[in-house]
Amino acid sequence: MDATLQVEKRETRGKNEARRLRAAGRIPAVVYGVEKDKGVAIAVDPKVLSRILHSDSGANTLISIQGLDSGDTRVMVREYQLDPIDHRMLHADFYQIAMDKTLTVTVPIVLKGDAKGVKQQGGIVDFVNREIEVEVLPADIPEHIDLDISELMLNQGIRVRDLNIEGAKWTPVT
Repeated sequence: MDATLQVEKRETRGKNEARRLRAAGRIPAVVYGVEKDKGVAIAVDPKVLSRILHSDSGANTLISIQGLDSGDTRVMVREYQLDPIDHRMLHADFYQIAMDKTLTVTVPIVLKGDAKGVKQQGGIVDFVNREIEVEVLPADIPEHIDLDISELMLNQGIRVRDLNIEGAKWTPVT
């Protein structure tokens, strides 16, 4: 999924400036990778960013940042901070990505169907790895991986090595 985020570059830093920014309805953020060896301080709308993070693709969403001097920049969310009491967004870190280089992202696994071993033999589905790390080009990042378990009988399983994900290398997340 692609999204667009309007940002404004900020020149000031510090705790007081961050408080003023939050009081004005924006949050401080940093984009890494635009300039060599340092991040670019920006201000973003937390409601738009929260909507992007709560979409189906979540933190794996490719975001086009508009408002920097470098023009249209493609980024992904590296990390974000939430207030522990009221869960408002406090800060976000973005990193610029190159569309021709692979990157490693965590993708959730979604089970489809009801296993025959559960229906006919009284078994229980043990869902161990709920997400896996996939090494893929940014344009090919899947929102989730569907796994059909309808043919599984008692004491059968599907391993991560049995998954067939086109154009991707994968490893389980423990």
